[in-house]
Amino acid sequence: MREQILSIIEKNSRIDIKELAVILGVEEIAVVNELAAMEAEGIICGYHTMIDWEKTSIEKVTALIEVRVTPQRGQGFDKIAERIYKYPEVNSVYLISGGFDLLVTLEGKSLKEVSTFVTDKLSTLDTVLSTATHFILKKYKDHGTILMKKTEDEREKITP
Repeated sequence: MREQILSIIEKNSRIDIKELAVILGVEEIAVVNELAAMEAEGIICGYHTMIDWEKTSIEKVTALIEVRVTPQRGQGFDKIAERIYKYPEVNSVYLISGGFDLLVTLEGKSLKEVSTFVTDKLSTLDTVLSTATHFILKKYKDHGTILMKKTEDEREKITP
């Protein structure tokens, strides 16, 4: 039942408990108890709303920053990742394979704000060797949701 619940709420965290119970064929209390248990165990870490910021008047810039670091003896990448994720500007930090060690995502009000964070905060950390910043110009799909809905051609079709 856990895997089914997780699969469903990952796509729609606002689903009604009654509806979830019907889909799973169990009592509501079983769903409530299972959700509470997974929250207590840290399996469910939070509930988020996905927003297409391009459709609002709010200016936001999202950046992906690749970071190459020197791992610390006995702590690997965990200590430097913790230092980075404690900055309130940072949305996420991932340990990755390839030419860089960490992938950091953050949002700012402008390109300059993000660049200032990278230059003044991230690059000055003693274990950071180099960074590469990539700005997201347009999102097509995010967290499994297609953001670009196809529009129908509204022109009248003329046939001979």
